[in-house]
Amino acid sequence: MLLHAHEVDFMIVSRMSDIRWATGFTGSNGLLIVTVDWQALFTDGRYRIQAQQEVGPLPLHVPEGDILEYIHDNEMLKSGSTGILQADLVTIAEKKRWSRLFPDIAWVDATNLLTQLVAEKSSEELSNIERAQRITEDVFSSLLSQLKPGLSEKEVAAEIVCQHLKRGAERMSFDPIVATGPHSALPHARPTDRIIQEQDIILLDMGCFVNGYASDMTRTVFMGEPTPKMKKVYKTVRRAQEEAIGTAKAGITTRALDLSARTVIDEAGFGAFFTHSLGHGVGLEIHEWPRLSQHVEEDIPPGVVVSIEPGIYLPDEFGVRIEDLVVLTEDGCRNLTQAPKEILVL
Repeated sequence: MLLHAHEVDFMIVSRMSDIRWATGFTGSNGLLIVTVDWQALFTDGRYRIQAQQEVGPLPLHVPEGDILEYIHDNEMLKSGSTGILQADLVTIAEKKRWSRLFPDIAWVDATNLLTQLVAEKSSEELSNIERAQRITEDVFSSLLSQLKPGLSEKEVAAEIVCQHLKRGAERMSFDPIVATGPHSALPHARPTDRIIQEQDIILLDMGCFVNGYASDMTRTVFMGEPTPKMKKVYKTVRRAQEEAIGTAKAGITTRALDLSARTVIDEAGFGAFFTHSLGHGVGLEIHEWPRLSQHVEEDIPPGVVVSIEPGIYLPDEFGVRIEDLVVLTEDGCRNLTQAPKEILVL
């Protein structure tokens, strides 16, 4: 279908998450070629047995040397044919190498080649995302009884990683964010040696992979009774998130979904402090298409999982973010996240 749509004879798939989606191969090095007549996976000797087990009847090639040289030497691509490269992933040097090895092939640069197909999740994919999300929620729940003054951000981050792995996660989907006090005003703060103090805000952003699919969740909690200003900001962020979740449905544009939450924050007087997009797609990668941004206008089809994560960040004071994962349906969305969102005072 894609070959016909692009009027080409074959395509080269080089993004490993796309290769996993198409074939089931979970290795770190590979190339998938799909032509009108045949398709095959290419990898190296490290993954011979693994690939044989994972890709089933799909033809597998495991050259002793360089994969591109092997394809060239065995004349596997027809002279005079036309092929697609994933231009948003291939470096200039790699493109030059393809052109040098196959000078008689017309190369078409395509961006977002499999993006929408990969984004529309099957029931099995959704089940894996939910399993990962349950692990992350369990870790968050367990962590609440452990957070206390005197712990450092790094210590909490280490505990987050340890507890995810103990519960069956393959690995983290990103380095945990543990941001306390004024550090919480940094949307992507890295854990430091800062010690949790009384009256601190604590922002926790974490996720893991299960069967290759990611979870992602942010919660903001309070070490001691929050100030009136903290409560106001928290309630504004939660209201913005609830508005976006209530608005989300298949067919909505990325811009419209972002603006549904952004408008709430603007009207509360904090618009200048919501400094990132509303969210992003989640699946085989922690950041997939689409990007929920006021600067992007794309329709979102059914079956796409996105994060809904509005935030307000007051420099040198504190920040609040709340993040859930939802899957868009024809009549709305289904929230894949079950962790509580009321104000939590530890």
